Amino acid sequence: MKIIEKDELRGIITKIVREEIEAMIREAKKEIREVVKTELLPGLRSIIRETISKELEEVASQPQIAEAKEEAEGETELTITAEAGEDHVSGLYLYGIADVAVRTELGEIGIEGNEVYTIPCKGLSAIVHNCPPEPYKSDYDEVVKGWVKTHQHVLDIAEEKLGTIIPFGFDRIIKPGDNVTAEETLGKWMSDEFDSLMEKIEKIRDKKEYGVQIFYIPSVMSDKIGEESEEVRKIKEEMNSKSPGVAYMYEQKLEIAIKKEMESRIDPYFKDFYERIKKHVEEIKVEKTKKTDEKDKQMIMNLSCLVAKDKYKELGAELEKIDNMDSFSVRFTGPWPAYSFV
Repeated sequence: MKIIEKDELRGIITKIVREEIEAMIREAKKEIREVVKTELLPGLRSIIRETISKELEEVASQPQIAEAKEEAEGETELTITAEAGEDHVSGLYLYGIADVAVRTELGEIGIEGNEVYTIPCKGLSAIVHNCPPEPYKSDYDEVVKGWVKTHQHVLDIAEEKLGTIIPFGFDRIIKPGDNVTAEETLGKWMSDEFDSLMEKIEKIRDKKEYGVQIFYIPSVMSDKIGEESEEVRKIKEEMNSKSPGVAYMYEQKLEIAIKKEMESRIDPYFKDFYERIKKHVEEIKVEKTKKTDEKDKQMIMNLSCLVAKDKYKELGAELEKIDNMDSFSVRFTGPWPAYSFV
């Protein structure tokens, strides 16, 4: 009788287990594939999209990116159409309107390498490239991000060569109509809106848009309130003399008192900052505040500011003073084309 050594026995058992597992996998191959397809892949796609979205957040704070995110989802106001209807002839992608009447080529710098050129009308020129008569669409944020960056790049080059530009947001498409070309449609619209377009050009001439976001740091402000508020000091003193059970109740009371005091201080700070910023800008738009990934920061102010080219340093100096204050930090971005003011 052969005596099987322990290692040999372990090897036999391992082989049997492996064979059994392989047999089970072969039998359940179809079921496993279905589980991967229905359960695992959607989760992986969701994680990938969340990761891309986080990477886009900083860029998404730029006015043209935020606008593109909405428009890429299919809003109907993206197009200018002829009254006679539309067909499948080439459309025009509109980047902006220049304060000069000239027909020129800017090169293959457009979205997807398209040739960008200008179409003059009266004293203005449209900056365009040829495209299908439908909005650009993609299920991938990264692709949209690339398109929008190219859109911005075209406007930067156009401004260097042509002067003041009325910027249009991503995905403005001019459609042709029955027996009416897209260029004819665009020319009619520019002619009809000429006075309005000239007003916008004068409004933004020699000016740029800047983004100003101001945050407060709750933990720092809470410490400051603890030092300055008589009510908070009184609650702390009472809490120190109580038993642990009762002290817990006072902790809740303390949190409520600090939160209330913090909220009462934010509004005066907002008004103060607004007035200080207003002195250095031509126009202000108050935007919605946004959540931040930084746990210890909360946004109290989100502004789009139209600033004369020779005034941005003064605005920057004022914002630096605010940034140096206890409890506050500032994010100052730009310059951008004046998307928010045209």
